[in-house]
Amino acid sequence: MAELIVALDVQTRDEAVAKVKEIGAPVGFYKIGLELFTAEGPDVVKAVKDLGKKVFLDLKFHDIPRTVERAVRSGGKLGVDLMTIHSVGGKAMIRAAADAAAEFGAAGPKILAVTVLTSLDRGDLEDVGIVGRDPADQVLAMAKFATENGAHGLVCSPKEVGSLSKALKAGTLFITPGVRPAGAAVGDQKRVATPADAVRDGATHLVVGRPILAAANPADAARAILAEMG
Repeated sequence: MAELIVALDVQTRDEAVAKVKEIGAPVGFYKIGLELFTAEGPDVVKAVKDLGKKVFLDLKFHDIPRTVERAVRSGGKLGVDLMTIHSVGGKAMIRAAADAAAEFGAAGPKILAVTVLTSLDRGDLEDVGIVGRDPADQVLAMAKFATENGAHGLVCSPKEVGSLSKALKAGTLFITPGVRPAGAAVGDQKRVATPADAVRDGATHLVVGRPILAAANPADAARAILAEMG
């Protein structure tokens, strides 16, 4: 069954802890991204883990293999469950990340490759020199490359999950941002789907932020999304 991950898109550790407590039992998985981690560092990861929750550390590592290897190892020591790297970092970098994660055994972090950011469309790809490829084609090419070199799964638009789940090996994780409940505002995501759509197409984890965090009752909003997920 697919899991719901709530994106802690807040600025402080205290805000993050308050939101996790406010949402409570319905959600057991939280994403900590660049904004929060840069502000609070490893302490916010420890705080969320101390509340009995799983952590998706979304820092999108892209550096030389040895640096990424050490960063993944540090995340493993914190008890992080999922971590992201950029697939364009190359074979050696992806393998270094996967090898570092493997040091922690089956309970160690799973490495997720970022293919094409959900904020990008074909015009954005052309701006950076990827000409003649739709985002879906670029996602597929990078997804195959990353998983063949040790990544456990992918961060990708829910619009691409259906094709990827058919093209890649069983057991691959598909983490999908760009998920919005039916009728919700799209925000800055250009390739979106409802929770039901994403799960039906093969998503294993859905990442949702504003529709839950900004709701009058975040716990109820989370329950509604879980109900949509089936």
